[in-house]
Amino acid sequence: MPKKPQEGTQDERAGRVKQIRMVASLVHQANPKAMPIVFASALGVLVVFVVLGLLLGQALYLIPLGVLVALLVGMIVFGQMAQRTQYSMLEGRPGAAASLVENMRGRWVVTPAVQANRNMDVVHRVIGTPGVILLSEGPRSRVGKLIGAEKKRISRAASEVPIYDIQVGSEEGQIPISKLQRHLTRLPRNLKKEQVSELIDRLNALPQAMQMPKGPIPKGVRMPKGPKPRTR
Repeated sequence: MPKKPQEGTQDERAGRVKQIRMVASLVHQANPKAMPIVFASALGVLVVFVVLGLLLGQALYLIPLGVLVALLVGMIVFGQMAQRTQYSMLEGRPGAAASLVENMRGRWVVTPAVQANRNMDVVHRVIGTPGVILLSEGPRSRVGKLIGAEKKRISRAASEVPIYDIQVGSEEGQIPISKLQRHLTRLPRNLKKEQVSELIDRLNALPQAMQMPKGPIPKGVRMPKGPKPRTR
């Protein structure tokens, strides 16, 4: 039997509460001072409204309003703390840039690891209204060649579409993972929706770049044998 609307609403609320508790637990583990700051912010706002209500003789109006404003402030601070925790958990992990962009609002089509090397340096391709964005993860001294190879590979298919290369990392000239989302949203919108779809089709039609790690072949790895010559 289908659930009643009231039961469905209760399940949704229970799911949201469970999700908030899980996020709060992660935030507390990453920074034990985070949740006390959240509660202190909300409580401080409530105290201000209570004092103003008593001084001005408008307690019946200002105290309920203070409760609502305190909850709003608490949720805003909690959201900021949760976002910082997310960045700290992603920082330094392979594929963090691609994972972050995949969860951004708007149409951002991510193709992870279009270029890579044996040092786990990678380049991800992102297509959006700005054009083509190449996100690299790794030291500047190594990712330059990967970015250059991918630019060369897609240059004909992308034709006159702008190509941006963004190096994600903590070195000078790189964008920290915590500022990547803001950096991407500030890029100019050069393409319309139909142009983005056309660009996606063109780039998806390209053959995949086969990356062969340089250096000696590890021991114990057998090379594939070629076909045996036919005997008459």
